[in-house]
Amino acid sequence: MLPDEPPRRWVKLLDQDRCIGCHACTTACKSENEVPLGVTRTYVKSVEVGTFPQVRRTFQVTRCNQCADAPCVSACPTQAMYRRDDGIVDFDKEICIGCKACIAACPYDAIFINPQDNSAEKCNLCAHRLEIGLEPACVTVCPTQAILVGDLNDPGSRVAEIINREPVTVRRPEKGTRPGVFYKGAHQATLDPLAARRPDGGLFAWATQGGEDDPGHVAAGHPGRPNSSAEALLSYDVGHHAPWGWRVSLYTWTKSVAAGALLVPLLLVLAGRLGWASPAARWAAPGVALGFLGLTGLLLIWDLRHPRRFYLIFARPHWRSWLVRGSFIIGAYGGAAALYLLGSLSGSVVLRQVAAGFAVPLSLATACYTAYLFAQARARDLWQSPLLGPHLAVQAVLAGAAAALAVTSWLGPHPATTGAEVLLAAAAGAHIVLAVSEITVGHPTEHAHLAAAAMTTGRFATFFWPGLIAAAVAVAAPWIGPVAVPFALLGLLAHEHAYVQAGQSVPLA
Repeated sequence: MLPDEPPRRWVKLLDQDRCIGCHACTTACKSENEVPLGVTRTYVKSVEVGTFPQVRRTFQVTRCNQCADAPCVSACPTQAMYRRDDGIVDFDKEICIGCKACIAACPYDAIFINPQDNSAEKCNLCAHRLEIGLEPACVTVCPTQAILVGDLNDPGSRVAEIINREPVTVRRPEKGTRPGVFYKGAHQATLDPLAARRPDGGLFAWATQGGEDDPGHVAAGHPGRPNSSAEALLSYDVGHHAPWGWRVSLYTWTKSVAAGALLVPLLLVLAGRLGWASPAARWAAPGVALGFLGLTGLLLIWDLRHPRRFYLIFARPHWRSWLVRGSFIIGAYGGAAALYLLGSLSGSVVLRQVAAGFAVPLSLATACYTAYLFAQARARDLWQSPLLGPHLAVQAVLAGAAAALAVTSWLGPHPATTGAEVLLAAAAGAHIVLAVSEITVGHPTEHAHLAAAAMTTGRFATFFWPGLIAAAVAVAAPWIGPVAVPFALLGLLAHEHAYVQAGQSVPLA
């Protein structure tokens, strides 16, 4: 390349007018890249379009979209996912910790965890072949030349000529990822996973793409839009799986307890309801906070597919990732809580007051950073609400007030008990208002609407509604006292699980 030449931008063109659905590209990719059974870097989706007898089958090749603004790269905490100078989004398995943040962030369901090495993997345009002048394996085997790869910055390349002169489209342009995979002649029913309805009972041909907790399970997904056309019927697909399972749901709950356990007693101290010398403020608050903070860390490490590599988050942090930022926030909050406990052990009120000055903002940051972590998952539309951050703060106060009420009630009659009851009732009420607003306000996208429906009327309704009812019981804390504690904590846990899992329930490919 000459010094004045623009850098290469490798892109892929998929001509769906030529695709015959032979799956040669899938087979060649698995052979070239040694992709194990049960997962795939690329597959061919098919949809039946039209009404009998005028019916035809249309295909779509689904794979990594080689985005110029790749969400997976931003979300990866160790830069195991990275974008090369030539536009290829590649991966380094040696530093992947298996956190699945890249899977949650990808709007195209193009990334998976390799069950043999537990690292994230996807299509990388066969970069090892391009580097020596060969075409990707899928291109060489396609019998109809439906797959083309070329340099978009070279106006003389065949790919650039077609993209610049003929009508082409990309998947999910509204996500702002600037995909590097272009489709020519693609039917909308193949590009949009919600445009084609699924057969009654979900019975149709499928391939597996292993999930986190059950590699053999194939999720039925959604039936399509409520008024989706009967003229588009899905006939072959890969099952959709949520990347983050129950451990992430539980982590959001333990983190709320950890953040609120110290925050609420300090608020009661500032309100004059609790003294610095009280056992609740001196011992219980930092003890519960550090205990649940440790449990939060254990859950996060347990959820990694490479738990022994967790230190890479701190050893080679990628600061654009909110998983990294959150880890440092949790660490700083843990340090402030430990300093507070040191003040309790040494009998120094001044040291505890200094630690409290750091602990209050850090507890709120610990509670709220997950809103930014979830926002990096651009494709999970339910999580993009600007109210998620304030809602997480309310949940921390709810959990902390429940913990404080349990402790102060056990220690005997105390003015702090009444304060904790009032805070618990107020936080429970605010939580209910925010949760109800989430399901009653119109959603800007169909994905968000379907995720909310999965939470309220679908398979996660058995967690959502009992959780909301339990929170409603906790509103009566000033009248029922410590009886409200288990309702508050278990109701919050049920809500967290419903919200986290419903947000991942809509198929993206």
